[in-house]
Amino acid sequence: MLDESTKEQVKQYFERIKNPVNIRLFSGDHEKRGELVEFLNDIVSLSSMITLEHSEDKNDGLRFAILSEGKPTGIEFSGIPMGHEFTSLILAILQSGGNPIKLEEGILSAVSKLKETLHFETFISLDCHNCPEVVQTLNSFSLVNPSISHNMIDGAMYPELVKEKNIQGVPAVFLNGKRFLSGKAEASVIFDKLLELYSIPESKEENSNQTNPTEIYDVTVIGGGPSGVTAAVYSARKGLNTLVIADRLGGQVKDTLGIENIISIPYTTGPELTNVLSEQIEKNQIRKKENVRVLKIESGELKTIHLNTGERILTKTVILSTGAKWRELNVPGEKEFIGKGVAYCPHCDGPFFKDKDVAVVGGGNSGVEAALDLSGIVKSVTLIEFGDRLNADQVLLDKVAQSSNIKTLVKAQTMEIQTNTEKVTGLTYKDRSSEESETIPLDGVFVQIGLVPNSSFVKDLVATNRFGEILVDEKCKTNVEGIFACGDVTNTPYKQIIIAMGEGAKAAISAFEYLLHAA
Repeated sequence: MLDESTKEQVKQYFERIKNPVNIRLFSGDHEKRGELVEFLNDIVSLSSMITLEHSEDKNDGLRFAILSEGKPTGIEFSGIPMGHEFTSLILAILQSGGNPIKLEEGILSAVSKLKETLHFETFISLDCHNCPEVVQTLNSFSLVNPSISHNMIDGAMYPELVKEKNIQGVPAVFLNGKRFLSGKAEASVIFDKLLELYSIPESKEENSNQTNPTEIYDVTVIGGGPSGVTAAVYSARKGLNTLVIADRLGGQVKDTLGIENIISIPYTTGPELTNVLSEQIEKNQIRKKENVRVLKIESGELKTIHLNTGERILTKTVILSTGAKWRELNVPGEKEFIGKGVAYCPHCDGPFFKDKDVAVVGGGNSGVEAALDLSGIVKSVTLIEFGDRLNADQVLLDKVAQSSNIKTLVKAQTMEIQTNTEKVTGLTYKDRSSEESETIPLDGVFVQIGLVPNSSFVKDLVATNRFGEILVDEKCKTNVEGIFACGDVTNTPYKQIIIAMGEGAKAAISAFEYLLHAA
């Protein structure tokens, strides 16, 4: 099943295997079992450290488990993990064979302490580019805690099970038979969901070490988007001991389909720019804690940062760069099709909908401005507003009235974004006057119901405005000594990547000046 080029590449990866790995194939009948056996035989042929064993335990014929040195790892696959999930299988084999797990040590340590028996099932599609991160995270959890197990299930192979569980989008994760989460989720989100359900026990010795950390950082940047990485790089180049804490490296940029407005870079994508940011952190030897979240910060001459892993960080200065997130509709089809027809930034993603039919949900200034921006690119724009009228400035409303390809719907409640397996196909809304539902055929949906600054964890520490944006002066200083802020989490106008980068540089230079005067 695997072509020679893929085999050669995987063979090189498998040279890193340190401990024997067994693939245990359960018995059973399925029309695709022959393909699975051929696939697994291809895999084991690539390394003498991998063996395939057939179990007499009756199953559906498509289920197999990964064992390390003959012992179960808790990792199972139901289906033939090709497509985007091929990487998940290769990583599971490598990590079961003794290779390091690429998750924050604090998360792995916390997960390893859980006492409860947890069995996860993740329903995926082999075409889903959001599914592998969820699968790989839960596989990692299984490897560090024998009480945790995880089964990746290819929904296309189990249509009756998908129907029974009423799964309408992937990834769909179930924990001990109950729905755990749906849609795209980074490791930090999955970890937080676990913390909502279970407490992490700590020993007295560990608690003492976390309460009294020995290393003190000059600058700790909270946030891994363009402004945060810029602040970290500028700080490190000043010779400052710098740490980056990010629940998600790249931030909101990571979801952006195409970027054409960064001067000197004609075109890039969100994932490509995120990779560059990561490389710059590595090149400047900046310490980082990824996939973790800050719970609170204690101010003082030294600031204490409390993480959701139970760790505590001591630092002389803090740069808050946690960005903002688009306010979501929370309707079916939204999260699952981000980047495949669902978008939040008309400046970034608008050009990809040239001569197509789109909708903008939201009738405030941002929504109306988005509709006007898009009207010069797309075939048609349907502007959808929940309220009785558009709530934008009159000058914008006048421009909408003069536009020949903008249609306005008010008293319209968005109910669902319609999709097929690959893209957005329409939007269903309820007319709040008649209570009747209608569906509009579309190629894309832009959600413009506002931004939510990621500032809730510091709302009792630094001053914010009524929107939750952190108030800063021209040097990115907050009202608290030694705490700075930059990027979309602040009241700085115009939320653009290039502006965020500039603000990150300013914040780092301001922190450096503060440390010079404090010395």
